Amino acid sequence: MITSEATQPAGPHVAPAAATEAVNGAANRASNGALPAALVLYDGSCGLCAKSVRWILDHERDHELRFAPLQGETAARARARFPRIPTSIDSVVYITGGDAYLRSQALLRAAGHLRAPWRWGYALRWLPGSVLDLAYRAVASVRYRIWGRADACGLVTPAQRTRFLP
Repeated sequence: MITSEATQPAGPHVAPAAATEAVNGAANRASNGALPAALVLYDGSCGLCAKSVRWILDHERDHELRFAPLQGETAARARARFPRIPTSIDSVVYITGGDAYLRSQALLRAAGHLRAPWRWGYALRWLPGSVLDLAYRAVASVRYRIWGRADACGLVTPAQRTRFLP
């Protein structure tokens, strides 16, 4: 987990300001440059990542997640707020409230937005990330060879397209 301030306690802490921001509409966040309440940053040129984002869209329960490529402007703003987000594009990032999660923890925490039975993966967030990240890194190292590259998420509905940020 990466917090936006060094003094913030470890754990899934959401500051009151972030909770208030979650109530505000996406249009307000876009106009003032703030990050959405629940954001997934992914490799925009990865075939596996594109398929995973489409899968999440098909299985999402609450439709609160927003998506942005690690190569884009939104990711650059997120890196300014969370400097420990790597500049390499081999990691998925999930940002919520005042915290950013990488690799396996990002996937497990984003699972909280999915329908059952997939949302049950959220319960595994307490497993050590270092152990789960071994499998994550193994898949990440071969993702282009197996799933190829993708230029965009493709084949999303117009309603879903509004959930993608630059």
